[in-house]
Amino acid sequence: MKKHQNLMTQLAAGSISRRQFMEGSLALGASIASSMAMANQALAAPKSGGVFRLGLADTAASETFDPATFTSNFMYAGMFGGALNTLTELSANGDVIPELAESFESSSDAKTWIFRLRKGVEFHNGKSLDAADVITSFNHHRGDDSKSGARSLVAGIRDIRADDKNTVIFELESGNVDFPYIANDFHLSIMPAKDGKLDWANGVGTGGYVLQSYEPGIEMRLARNPNYWKPGRAHFDEVVLLAMGDVTTRQNALATGQIDAMNRVDRRTIDLFARNPRIVISEVTGTQHYTLPMNTTVTPFDNNDVRLALKFAIDRQFLLDHILMGHGRIGNDHPIAPTNRYFATDIEQRQYDPDKAKFHLKKAGVGSLEVKLHTSEAAFTGAVDAAVLYKEQATKAGILIDIVREPVDGYWDEVMLKQPWSMGYWSGRPTEDWMFSIAYAAGAPWNETHWDNPRFMELLIAARAELNQDKRRDMYREMQLLVRDEGGAIIPLYANLIDAHSDKIAHETVVGTNFELDGWKALERWWFA
Repeated sequence: MKKHQNLMTQLAAGSISRRQFMEGSLALGASIASSMAMANQALAAPKSGGVFRLGLADTAASETFDPATFTSNFMYAGMFGGALNTLTELSANGDVIPELAESFESSSDAKTWIFRLRKGVEFHNGKSLDAADVITSFNHHRGDDSKSGARSLVAGIRDIRADDKNTVIFELESGNVDFPYIANDFHLSIMPAKDGKLDWANGVGTGGYVLQSYEPGIEMRLARNPNYWKPGRAHFDEVVLLAMGDVTTRQNALATGQIDAMNRVDRRTIDLFARNPRIVISEVTGTQHYTLPMNTTVTPFDNNDVRLALKFAIDRQFLLDHILMGHGRIGNDHPIAPTNRYFATDIEQRQYDPDKAKFHLKKAGVGSLEVKLHTSEAAFTGAVDAAVLYKEQATKAGILIDIVREPVDGYWDEVMLKQPWSMGYWSGRPTEDWMFSIAYAAGAPWNETHWDNPRFMELLIAARAELNQDKRRDMYREMQLLVRDEGGAIIPLYANLIDAHSDKIAHETVVGTNFELDGWKALERWWFA
């Protein structure tokens, strides 16, 4: 059934023709009648029109349209999900399918990847998409001086060249069987090339919506692209994204009809909120996890026994019950989620153990520990309460946590990658390599813990090219253990993604779990019923 659903998703997205769908469906064993019924369902045209207003949890007042620096909900939902496209797309089922690429294929060792581009695709400024735009978009993130969040993802690219104006060839340093997933990273959105550089300043893309105005940290407005190349997508006439950092403000706005959808419902009030018959709650289990990253190059976090003491001093089950209200599961200090392919089910779950925390403090030569933890509701809904609970739990281990409450506005600019110990979240990534490469690889711009482990890096490179699934699984298991036992991140919880929208909003039965709001594709995939 999943394979049929994937074919339906590709048909609805315009990635395959009706004839190709019928051939694929029949090959999977469906009858002609059922195949036709599924095709009709996939191609059933949603209604177009209306102004879609979306309330978003966090924004950055200093953010620009440079895809190398995307860090906020405006850029994820509005740009990646509305104005821009990437070479590939993750379907709602989590499968990688072509987007701006019409097709992709690799050599037998996964070191050479060939992407053939769709013909007739235009940027919002009228420029036709060609191979030079793709090459420039990827090169924008490459190089030792790059500050891009995708630098570590593209570091393994040895060369990019055009075979013709519609064909791009990537030569990798070593094989990477997950490269098509990497090509979907939101940083790697395709924008036009101009004079050999990426022309990102005006937010021009090939997506279903054209940028109209943008007030950083306040509002973004977009209008439907009348020349959008993808059939059956981008149904709203206009879209308005509104910054609403406070969850109560978002929920009140949705309840009173001021907005049509929001992300990050408050789990503490979700039962009451869901009683409103005009509100639909969307909850999915994905890869999102909450983190407390420690800078492993700064005292006292440069001592692994101190890091282990802090990991044993947190009561994960209590936080699951009282912060997530059961809407998630406990974490084990590594970022690979139970929904990931190579999640290691046999790794012992770390438990709250003040005595073990004291043991590691003693090994570190520390009788008691006093540390500052920077937090804010911008980190994740309930972050401040979680910090307070953690503080109480840690005192039993002789650890004194000084909570530094930061303002919601500017939290990501002023705290992320700057404070020695803080709180935050990751949406996670669909593959182990992707997650490890952007957040735990030595030198990665988003390596919040500044962790550098030679064995981990050796495994990271080897696992990318390993075609034997059992060997690859063993490598990722060891990497999960290394991050868990030697890394600088406390990862206490995996959190379900909980969005909400008006009952006037419609979407397909299956929604994406890779990011919030249907994989950040709500603007493209949703419509007014």
